[in-house]
Amino acid sequence: MDLINMVAALPAFGWAFHSSVLTRRLSAARRDPLTGLHTRAGFTARAERIVTRAPRAMAFLVDLNDFKAINDTHGHLAGDAVIAATAERLTHWAAGNGITARLGGDEFAALLPDSTNHPGTAALDHALRQPVIYRGQVIPVSASVGFCFVADLPVRTLTDALAAADTAMYAAKGHGRRNNTPRPRS
Repeated sequence: MDLINMVAALPAFGWAFHSSVLTRRLSAARRDPLTGLHTRAGFTARAERIVTRAPRAMAFLVDLNDFKAINDTHGHLAGDAVIAATAERLTHWAAGNGITARLGGDEFAALLPDSTNHPGTAALDHALRQPVIYRGQVIPVSASVGFCFVADLPVRTLTDALAAADTAMYAAKGHGRRNNTPRPRS
């Protein structure tokens, strides 16, 4: 390659390199660094597509109960361990059949494209109730779960699905701190 062609190719190489770096940074920004789950932005982009294409989709919101007490009693590293364990349990429960996210703090979301093809809310509730072992300490964990069948909504949007799941989650919180998760219809 002669010098003129090499000099002409330099800007294209620079732009390709810059694009590659930017793509990696954007991808990293859409993942929570503690859990590896999607962030709200990454979740929303994918979940909106699923809601419009999957009529049997089901949206879930999860909020850890008394999480501040875990941080105050056991320390923030123990709290991080509980967050990471919750993310792992939610991801395992969804088992590649949907998408999961950490929306922030101790709040998580999941969206399953086919509500007839999942292990059920009882399995999720059981998984989220398991204690976390951190540095030899047994940390009790519980969570409130709310869900919504997208097909039951008058307007099938992600925003409406998450709002309905949020309402159900707070109703579950109102039934006691040890989560009385409502059961899905048959």
